[in-house]
Amino acid sequence: MPAIPPGAKVYLRPEGFVDTPVGNDGQVARLAGTMLWHAAWEVIVESGGVRCGRALVPVTEQDRLPDEVVPLLARFAAARAPITVGQRVIRLDQPQVAGIVNVTPDSFSDGGKAADPEAAADAGFAMAEAGAALVDVGGESTRPGATTVWEGDEIARVVPVVERLAASGVAVSIDTRKAAVMEAALAAGAGLVNDVSALLHDERAAEVVAKAGCPVILMHHSGRNLHDGPKLSDPVIEVYDWLADRVDAAVAAGIARERIIVDPGIGFGKGVADNLALLNGLAMLNGIGCAVMLGASRKRFIGALAGEVPADERLGGSLAVALHGMARGAHLLRVHDAAETVQAVKLWRGMRDQALVG
Repeated sequence: MPAIPPGAKVYLRPEGFVDTPVGNDGQVARLAGTMLWHAAWEVIVESGGVRCGRALVPVTEQDRLPDEVVPLLARFAAARAPITVGQRVIRLDQPQVAGIVNVTPDSFSDGGKAADPEAAADAGFAMAEAGAALVDVGGESTRPGATTVWEGDEIARVVPVVERLAASGVAVSIDTRKAAVMEAALAAGAGLVNDVSALLHDERAAEVVAKAGCPVILMHHSGRNLHDGPKLSDPVIEVYDWLADRVDAAVAAGIARERIIVDPGIGFGKGVADNLALLNGLAMLNGIGCAVMLGASRKRFIGALAGEVPADERLGGSLAVALHGMARGAHLLRVHDAAETVQAVKLWRGMRDQALVG
C-alpha cells in the first residue's frame, strides 16, 4: 500500500473487470448494481495536485484498503435507484439510452435538421419507438462559440416539442441551464432536468429542481462559457472532485442524492487526451454514489481520432465509445443515433446475460 502523506486525498477506481461472478464467489465486487463485476481496486493517492502513489488491491484483500476510502465501498456497491420521469420509471441496473433532439438552427451534430417543432417531435417519437428510454430536448446549442439564446426564445422552441412527446407517454428531459426554461418544460410534461452548467448558470435552478422533485443531471464543465476554462492537469481526479462538490451542493439545496446523475462533460473544455483519460477512468465516478451519464456521441475528439471525419459521419466512433462506457459503469448513454445505440446495447446485454449462464 502506498504511503499517504498528511493532508493527501485517496481515491478508488474499480479495475480487473470480469465477465461473470459465477465461480468467482468472494473474489469480485458488483459495480453500482449494474451487470459489471470487478476483481480489484486501484488505490490512488494525490497530494498537492500530483499523484504520489498507487497500488492495485484485490477485492479479496480489500480489508487492507486505507481507512480514508472505506466509506466509498458502500457507494460503489449500492444499486442506483430507478428514476421516475413523467409517467415512466427507468431502471438503472442496465444501460439505458437517452436520445438527443436539438430544436436549434445551429446544432453541431445535425445543422438544425430538427429545428421545426413537428420535425423535432417526430425525431423524438422515432427514438422512443426504437427503444430509447428517454428523449432529451434542448433549445440552445452548447457547442464552442454558440450564441446564448434568450430564455423566451428557448421556451418557444422546446415547449411545443415537450408537449407533443409527453402527451404520448414519452419520457422527456429538458436540456437547459435556465430556470425559466426548466419551469416551462416541466409544466409541459418534461420529467428530468439536464443542466450542462450543473445548476451554476442560474441562481434559481437548484430551487426549481428541488421544488419539482425531479431527477437532474449535473455535468462537469470548464469556464463561464462551458469551454474556456483552466487546463486540467489530472482530468479524472479534478472532474471527480468537482462533481462530488456539485452533488453535495445540490443535496444541500434539497435535491435527493438518489435523483442526481453525474456527467463528466466529455468535450466541454477538454482536449482529446482529457476525454480519453475520463473515458478510461469512468468507473471511478461511481464512487460519488450517483448514476453516471455519458454524453460523448459525435464529439469532436472522435473526429480527431478518426481522420477528421465530420460530425454526421461519427457513428462508428460513437458506438465504440458507448460500448466502452457501458463496460465502465455508465448507466445512461446520451446519443444522437438512438436506434443504432439501442441495438448495440441489446447485443452487449445479450453477451452479459450469456456470461451469467454459460
